Amino acid sequence: MQTETRDRRPHAAELKFLVTPDVGDAVRTWAREHLTADPHGTGVHGDAYSTTTLYTDTPDQDVYRRKGSYGRSKYRVRRYGVSDVAFLERKLRTRPLLSKRRSIVPLTELARLDAGLTDLGDWPGLWFATRLAARRLSPVCQVTYDRTARVTSTPYGLARLTVDAHLCARTAEGWRFQSPEYMPVLTDQHIVELKFLVAMPAIFKRLVETFGLAPMTVSKYRLSIAGLGLAPAITTTAAEVA
Repeated sequence: MQTETRDRRPHAAELKFLVTPDVGDAVRTWAREHLTADPHGTGVHGDAYSTTTLYTDTPDQDVYRRKGSYGRSKYRVRRYGVSDVAFLERKLRTRPLLSKRRSIVPLTELARLDAGLTDLGDWPGLWFATRLAARRLSPVCQVTYDRTARVTSTPYGLARLTVDAHLCARTAEGWRFQSPEYMPVLTDQHIVELKFLVAMPAIFKRLVETFGLAPMTVSKYRLSIAGLGLAPAITTTAAEVA
């Protein structure tokens, strides 16, 4: 099994839309008629999975407040379904490049992130732990949601549509995934997201026009922090197309 991946995508765009559950369901039905199931999906339609993520921040909430370089990067630990492995991830955007790096480690090894760097040897998560220490990052909240994912081919590679529902959160308790005693964060809206390279595919333009979608800046992490009462809510604004 490959334990680390790196992905550098110039001119990558991620457009997000907040929609009502009725519109979210309609988009999901539309996507199943026009797009292909995500290769990693499960369920009746082969396009569903659940995601649980530990998000990190500094004691001063620099990530939440988008302070300097903290506003361009996220360090998180992600688990899919009830898998016994976790993904240590860094997502970094510097115009016009979107860069992602991730390593896979067993859930039982997440506690190593609390160990001193000199004790990690050649552990696949050493790079992640090093950056956490340099940026003073630690787990803040645990976020979960249900995702539907569909894809389509373009001249620049795969483009992806996701619909996320039932966003819930709880405060983190160290580097471990806790039992699902969550607080609902987003019950009256779904998050639709379009990911593509260079140019929006015509089929995505048709989707936006069909449902009258308006892009917004949406962060599951910031919604969760505000929902948990850990910081004041940040106003949602029109998104930048980048």
